[in-house]
Amino acid sequence: MRLNFDYLVFPGRHQPVFAPHGAVATSQPLATQAGLAALQRGGSAVDAVLAAAITLTVVEPASNGIGGDAFALVWDGTKLHGLNGSGRAPLALTLDIVRGQGHERMPDHGWQTVTVPGAPAAWRDLHARFGKLPFATLFEAAIEYAEHGYPISPIVHWVWSYSAGRTHSSLTGVEYEGFAPVFAPDGHIPQVGEQWRSAEMARSLRLIAESQAEALYQGELAQRIAEFAARTGGYLSADDFARHTSTWVEPIHTNYRGYEVWEMPPNGQGLAALIALNILEGYDLAALPRESGESYHLQLEAMKLAFADAHRYICDPEHGDVPVEALLSKPYAARRRALIGEQAMVPEAGEPAQSDTVYLCAADDDGMMVSFIQSTYDAFGSHIVVPGTGFALQNRGSGFSLDAAHANCLAPGKRPFHTIIPGFLTHAGQAVGPFGVMGGHMQPQGHVQMVVNTVDYAMDPQTSLDTPRWSWWEDRYIKLEPCDTSIVEGLAARCHEVDLDPEVDWAGRGQIIWRLPGGGYVAGSDGRADGQASGY
Repeated sequence: MRLNFDYLVFPGRHQPVFAPHGAVATSQPLATQAGLAALQRGGSAVDAVLAAAITLTVVEPASNGIGGDAFALVWDGTKLHGLNGSGRAPLALTLDIVRGQGHERMPDHGWQTVTVPGAPAAWRDLHARFGKLPFATLFEAAIEYAEHGYPISPIVHWVWSYSAGRTHSSLTGVEYEGFAPVFAPDGHIPQVGEQWRSAEMARSLRLIAESQAEALYQGELAQRIAEFAARTGGYLSADDFARHTSTWVEPIHTNYRGYEVWEMPPNGQGLAALIALNILEGYDLAALPRESGESYHLQLEAMKLAFADAHRYICDPEHGDVPVEALLSKPYAARRRALIGEQAMVPEAGEPAQSDTVYLCAADDDGMMVSFIQSTYDAFGSHIVVPGTGFALQNRGSGFSLDAAHANCLAPGKRPFHTIIPGFLTHAGQAVGPFGVMGGHMQPQGHVQMVVNTVDYAMDPQTSLDTPRWSWWEDRYIKLEPCDTSIVEGLAARCHEVDLDPEVDWAGRGQIIWRLPGGGYVAGSDGRADGQASGY
């Protein structure tokens, strides 16, 4: 393993965290501290990431929750393992039903978008294989904050306020009536610094903790949700919950300048990041300034081509064939690279999707490292909160296509195209570490930028996360964070339609932990969130 960072030290800049034994990085400090406490109690990196993830369902409830999905990459010290914790469409929901309701594309919210929550089963299955602490102890911080309250942090408030105030106010129907009592108690959205709590969420977490998640799949919570769905026009049944399983999978990877970049296989969109990196490997990016129009242009054009393939081929592999090996071949990358010219192209790709998500990672003293991500898709998912549960159900089904000829077409029991992707980096068969950037279609774009920042531009984790980001949206339209005017001018001259957008949400929020060659870890947490990297 080789790392060669140029550590930049000057007043006012966030510095990476260095730790000899273990590290945790999340988008909310209370969750980071819950994970760190698990490490210091003798827990594994999986215990730490789960304690943090479960806490995040309470302290960032707009971005993730009990009703969402999760994916994980786990380095056990010698090998990388993948866990797909995404849920499936209800058996009662068909293409004909949704199209018969007048929809030409999947709705954004409501019962048609609700798939079985996969996160709690993923927590259980990860713990069963790699955990050291008792499962119930991983819920202690989350239950404490849900039951007794915690003060809302600024970015959490911003996402909460935007979704609850703008999106929810436009939704009508009896299925949405359980939302406000939980997430807008007393008729208003919690403000920054205001205490928020939910006894119902605390109870649901306790039921899941005590039952090894069975309360959600074959117990009280499953029955409560199924009964509410039946009364309010939903499709989920008790059988859908009972049939749910996580899936252990072999991660996919490509070699980028001697580093192996690892992603989850489809139904996730990690394949897009690997395709883009294969294309970029043919350019000497290190010879170009990182903050230059030419470097941005090449990365954007490679990403467009990658998305064109991702949106065409990615689907649930149990319901279709995804040609992963062919798409990741170096000759194929060369053919795609030949399409890139001096001017911005208009690729053939689907409309990118937005989402709210949490990405987190952890590493322990034994060398175990975990890359973990969970989400309800949109902020507060479907906006359906079953009374008595205290959590929102995800709207991940909105990621399906309604085109009967498309690989990702809606079908009963099928997993949709999934935006959330954990990443991992190795070198010569040894772990470098976990990384990720949350935020819908920004995620593979963020992964590409973190790898390029690390490998081509020798950036440490914190510098890599703090550096301005770009994002392709559609056709020639791109967004840039505030950057040098020469970059904007250079991209405009190449026919990119540039939107200089300082708003933090579109650029995603990430975490990185790298293993240091001499032992210990260096970690960073994105300044676009309320987050924290910590270690001991």
